[in-house]
Amino acid sequence: MQSGDLRETPIGDPEVTDYDRAHLPDYLRLLDADAAHADWREAASVILGLDIAADPARAQRIHQVHLDRARWMSTCGYRQLVGTKPSK
Repeated sequence: MQSGDLRETPIGDPEVTDYDRAHLPDYLRLLDADAAHADWREAASVILGLDIAADPARAQRIHQVHLDRARWMSTCGYRQLVGTKPSK
């Protein structure tokens, strides 16, 4: 994956997007890294292919945007993938 292909702004779409589907493996890996208390720099570099040294603030922002979306996918978005509706 090219780091230029990654969104830098929060992904707040209420529906699962094509972008989400394309990055689902990354989301899962980010969740695993977070659960293992991996350093965000390592996750951003290994999973997202970001050059941390070139622009640490940008790398951290992109990492956080994708980790936040991964968390949303794991609590809400997955329902759309499996065809169930969220309970109210």
